[in-house]
Amino acid sequence: MPSGSFTSASDSRRPRALPLPKGAPDVTTFSPDSSVASDVIPSPNFGERNNGQVADMIVLHYTGMPDAEGAITRLCSAGTDVSAHYIVLEDGRIVQTVPEAKRAWHAGIAYWAGATDINSCSIGIEIINRGHDWGYPDFPGRQIAAVTALCRGILLRHDMPMHRVLGHSDVAPARKKDPGEKFPWHSLAHSGVGHWVRPAPVVRGDSIKLGAEGEHVMALQHALARYGYGVSPNGLYDATTMEVVTAFQRHFRPERVDGVTDHSTLTTLRALLVSLPSENVATR
Repeated sequence: MPSGSFTSASDSRRPRALPLPKGAPDVTTFSPDSSVASDVIPSPNFGERNNGQVADMIVLHYTGMPDAEGAITRLCSAGTDVSAHYIVLEDGRIVQTVPEAKRAWHAGIAYWAGATDINSCSIGIEIINRGHDWGYPDFPGRQIAAVTALCRGILLRHDMPMHRVLGHSDVAPARKKDPGEKFPWHSLAHSGVGHWVRPAPVVRGDSIKLGAEGEHVMALQHALARYGYGVSPNGLYDATTMEVVTAFQRHFRPERVDGVTDHSTLTTLRALLVSLPSENVATR
C-alpha cells in the first residue's frame, strides 16, 4: 500500500451512498428537528396542524416503491399530495422533508383511539422498502437502528406515550399493510420505542372467523376498540373486523397473519391491554 494511503480493501468494496434527489427549488429549506437527520430535502406537501393539535403519535410506513430515489422524489414533489416528516434510507441515512411542527400528508383516511385527522396529531416516518408489491425485502439492521434513534428523539421531544408508535396498517387497516409483518417491532421495543408484549405462542384450538357472531365477537371488538383500533362493536365478525385483526397480527403477532382470531391473537391482545396505563385505554 502506498505511503499515506488509508484506503482498505473493505473500504473499496463498500457501496457508494445513493445520491439524494434535490427538493423543489421554490420551497424554503429549514434546519432539521432531529440531530440524527443527515439531510433536509424540503417537500412542498404540508400544511398547518388543524384545530391547534400537536403531535402525540408516530406513524411508521414503508415507501412501497421499487427504488429509493423514486420514493424520495414522489414525497418531495408538488402535485403528488403525499409527504412525510422523515425518510429513512436502507443505509441508515435520515432525510427530513417536513418540519415536525407542520402537518405532513402521510396517513390519508385513518383512525386511532377516537382521532380521525391522524395527519394533524402525528409525525410520519417513511422507511425505504419495496413493500409487499415488490418482493418485500427484510429491513437492514442499520436502517432499523436509525429508525429507533429517530423515534427515541421524537418521543422525548414531544413527550409521547410509548403505545402511540403505530404502523400505517394500524390506523388504516382496510387500505394499508405497511410497515408489515417483517418490521421488527420487538427490536424497537427492546430499545425503548413502542408498546410490545411477547406474543403468545400459536397453538391449535378454537378460533373466531369471518361470519361468526355473538357475545364472544362483541368482546373481541370491544377489546380491539379499547386498544385504539377503528372497529365498531356489533357482534358480527365482518370484513372490517377481519381487517383490523389482520392489522393487529401484522404488528403484534406476526408469526401468522390470517385475520383469524385464535388463542394466540386474543391472549396477546389481552396482555397488551393489561400492560397499558388505565388512563390510556381508549373508550368507544
